[in-house]
Parts: sequence; structure tokens; C-alpha cells
Amino acid sequence: METARLLVCVICIASLIPTLRANVAETDEYWVTKANEARRRTLMAYHPDPYQIVDHFHERHYDNSTDVEEMEENASEEEDDIEMISSATNSTRRSLRGRGKGKGRGKWSKLKGPCTASNPIDKCWRCQPDWARRRKKLVKCVRGFGYKTTGGKRGRIYVVTSNRDDDTVNPRPGTLRHAVIQNEPLWIIFKHDMSIRLCQELMINSHKTIDARGTNVHIAYGAGITMQYVHNIIIHGLHIHHIVQGRGGMIRNSNDHFGFRGVADGDGISIFGATNIWLDHISMSKCQDGLIDAIMGSTGITISNSHFTHHNDVSIHQIHYMFS
Repeated sequence: METARLLVCVICIASLIPTLRANVAETDEYWVTKANEARRRTLMAYHPDPYQIVDHFHERHYDNSTDVEEMEENASEEEDDIEMISSATNSTRRSLRGRGKGKGRGKWSKLKGPCTASNPIDKCWRCQPDWARRRKKLVKCVRGFGYKTTGGKRGRIYVVTSNRDDDTVNPRPGTLRHAVIQNEPLWIIFKHDMSIRLCQELMINSHKTIDARGTNVHIAYGAGITMQYVHNIIIHGLHIHHIVQGRGGMIRNSNDHFGFRGVADGDGISIFGATNIWLDHISMSKCQDGLIDAIMGSTGITISNSHFTHHNDVSIHQIHYMFS
């Protein structure tokens, strides 16, 4: 009897190991180093006083001391890209532009009338006629525990031109997967409306902004988004729905590393040991597991102005930090 109980205990513990390693099907020095770095960032990013954060949220002239003016798009190529995107319409309601038809397009896309901004974050940028030319000013608008997040502010503009996702180890230039794995900071925008079906979980590298304002971008009918042991990421304006489990396989997460991943749970967004994350104007529904998981000591996170529907688990937050 005791032998049987011991065997059951060993099996249970063994079954937990893949969970603690966040779908990593192999242990290598790379992930050990990333985990240790992430733990140090967690301790630095943790803010112990929620009342102070609330006070910051309501300050009329709130500023996170990010000098965006110095980081405006100066390169002629980037200005051409921004001009190309912004020329689609001069409406200050571009971020709500939608056709009101098709799967995953909510009733909000039918809103008409003058631009309105009803909260401190939206008032910071939303109704300004030049926001599309000054996209990086968005970093001055973040409130809450993720107030230090700047994303790809110090990087160049990267324009996603293709919705393809057919190579997870050597992704094609111009695809979202190719953009998010780069080691350099990037401010990622989209050339036009698109629906992206991820064949495997999308591993985002640090110092990235995914800015879908002005376009209708869906991540749907495939795997979800993963932020593992990374920091300083902004995701704005995506529609994420009908997410299913990833089957696992070889996936690149940076310019200099790829490895074998186990089966993904089917979360829309998985935040694992990550810090300084801002999710704004995200629409999420019908994910096989949870919509958003923030676990393994993830902290410094703001989730704002978002819409969640048709779900069993909206969000799971785990404070305890553990490594095997």
C-alpha cells in the first residue's frame, strides 16, 4: 500500500514539472539564465503601495518621465511608413474604425459621431489629430502598476505587411512573428487590416510595442501570445479570439535562440515571469483556456480599456515565484 502511494505521489510531482517550466520541453542554460534575470526584474518592478498607484492614476497631469519628444520618428523611411498608414483616413476615430461585419467584429465598431475620450488614458492621445504621426507619445499615457512600461519607444517603426505564420523557427520578414522575436526595441504597426492565425504560440521578446491603432487586427483560430521571462511590452488594439492549444514544436523566441516547446494551454495571452507589461484596448473572447494568465511572479502590469466576453476564466494572477 505504501509503495503504491509513493508511486502515485511521484507521478503527480512529475506531471507538474512541465507546468512549472512554462511549456519548455527541454532544460537549457538559456532558460535558466532568463529565469534568474526575470526574478531580479520582478523584485525591482514590484510596487508595494497600491494606494500610491491609485493616486497616480487620478493625477491630472500624470507623466511617467518618458521624453517622447526626443524619440519621435526621425528616419525618412519610418515617416513614409507612418504617412502610408495614416493616409487611409484623417478621422480621429481611426482606432474604432470597423466594418461591423464578419466574425469577431463587435458592435463597438459601429460607433459614430465625434471623437470622445472618457478616461485619463484615452484623454492622453485619443482625440488628437496627429496621433498617427506621433504614435510613440502613447507611452506617456500608461497608468497603474505598469507605469514604467515604454515598449518599443527607443526603437524603429516595423510595419507588418503579411498575415502569414508558416515558419516558427525562421519567420518571414514582414510577419508579426518576425517582428516580435527581434532583440532590438521595435514599435510594430500594421499596413492594413488582417487576421493572423498563429500555428504555434507567439513568443514576444522584450522592448516591443504592438500597436494596432488604425487597423482591424485579429489573432484568431490558432495559438495565443506568450511573454515568458521578458519585460517592457505594450500591446494595444488587438482582437484575440477563438484561441486553441498549440501542438508544441520548435519555436524561435529571439534572434539567437529557439527550442522545443510543449503543448500550449490555449490561453489568449500568457504572462509568465514577465514585468512591465501594458495591455490596452484589447478585445478577447472564446479562448480554450483562460483569456489572460499572469503567473510566476509577473508584476508591473496594467490592463486597461479592454473587453472580455464568452469565457470561463478571464484572468489568473499568481504572486508566488518558484523555480525548479
